[in-house]
Amino acid sequence: MEKGNVIHEGKAKIIYETSDPGQVIMFFKDEATARNGEKKGTIKDKGIINNKISTYFFKLLKDHGIDNHYIGTPDARDMLVKKIDMIPLEVVVRNVFAGSLAARFGKEEGTPLSMPIVEFYYKSDALGDPIINRYHAIALEIATLTELNEIEHLAFSINAILKEILGAKNVDLIDFKTEFGRDEKGRIILGDEISPDNCRFWDKDSKQKLDKDVFRHDLGSPEEAYQEMLRRLTE
Repeated sequence: MEKGNVIHEGKAKIIYETSDPGQVIMFFKDEATARNGEKKGTIKDKGIINNKISTYFFKLLKDHGIDNHYIGTPDARDMLVKKIDMIPLEVVVRNVFAGSLAARFGKEEGTPLSMPIVEFYYKSDALGDPIINRYHAIALEIATLTELNEIEHLAFSINAILKEILGAKNVDLIDFKTEFGRDEKGRIILGDEISPDNCRFWDKDSKQKLDKDVFRHDLGSPEEAYQEMLRRLTE
């Protein structure tokens, strides 16, 4: 299916129309950003790797009963997905103190949480994606209480599935960001991507980072980190 007009271009992806009004193409870019766009760069073949990893996870989640927007992977950088009405929430699931959560509570990075938690962030580049709670989301008419309950349920279910699969590959799932949307029937389904761009993956033994933190904090070669994460999933 050929690309049509650009619907939206973000930091990591471009969304294109297709000849089918119910389907769009996500093109994965090599550009990388961190700290709300303050740091910019390129990670060689990141788009190809993220497309492969996201394809792996979307197929896996569908097999486990988690509906998502994935349809197919027509080529190395393109993913064909359902066109859904995206909800402007970044839904973050955390299993371990890391990143902003560790800084916010003065905890040493790597300290396990006693239970997984879900955080909501209002998706707005202009505002720096501020953290919000359920009441904000409802008052701003971002989502209803019923939808938020469904989003939380799906987020925790995804977390449980991914932790089990990744654990078998000697990877700890530290945290991850998801986004959800409404399909043509108004149902909440998973969208966006699942990749080292929006997940923290650590080697279970060495605690080596296999995600964008390598780029974010200049910890070595992000290309090698992304390639290693793909290798673990696919070999």
